[in-house]
Amino acid sequence: MALLEVKNLSISFGGLKAVDNFHINIEKGQLYGLIGPNGAGKTTIFNLLTGVYKPNAGSIVLDDVNITGKSTIEINQAGIARTFQNIRLFKDMSVLDNVKAGLHNHHKYSTVEGIFRLPRYYKIEKEMDEEAMSLLKVFDLDKECDFKASNLPYGKQRKLEIARALATEPKLLLLDEPAAGMNPSETAELMENIRRIRDTFNIAIMLIEHDMNFVMGICEYITVLNYGRELAQGTGDAVRNNPKVIAAYL
Repeated sequence: MALLEVKNLSISFGGLKAVDNFHINIEKGQLYGLIGPNGAGKTTIFNLLTGVYKPNAGSIVLDDVNITGKSTIEINQAGIARTFQNIRLFKDMSVLDNVKAGLHNHHKYSTVEGIFRLPRYYKIEKEMDEEAMSLLKVFDLDKECDFKASNLPYGKQRKLEIARALATEPKLLLLDEPAAGMNPSETAELMENIRRIRDTFNIAIMLIEHDMNFVMGICEYITVLNYGRELAQGTGDAVRNNPKVIAAYL
């Protein structure tokens, strides 16, 4: 049984089919790439998988649970987390508190406990501080834990957004253009981080990228989109040598 099974997924905007009969299977622990020209429907698929959009047709099953049409919060609690092409951090909050925001998915105390600072409140806050610091150490951000998120350089903001997504304990992590705006050395470091995240947290990762070399260098299986439809699927070598893909990228 695949971790994620998507069948015949479709959505239209104003009569235009943005995604048409899309299907994928992602295995547990797999590194999966989704590529295609601008406007191909890649981010729309991420929005469908995370409940931002509701599909007109098709099904999304995560770990044998049908999450089609569920809310963003319900889907996150089921096990899908994501980052965004345009980084979305709580910029006025500290680095530590950004990660703790993700941890609130699994650590809860009542309003009364929070207002009156009852013992359980301090216990849970201490646990979250420790877990958040552990995640920040994975990305070498622990020394900046008290920095305001907006004061981090661009590459570290990318890392922080991934750390916050991981704090929700996903089974599948979606990365939307994670290498956007990075220089070559930062991109190489990101590739190593993605592999390390997969192995350390035992999760599947699906990413959108325009950089073909990045995708081919890291992903075990790739789907190529064009005009909202699947153009090709396969390993990096199979996709790279597919005549349809070559024609679309000329």
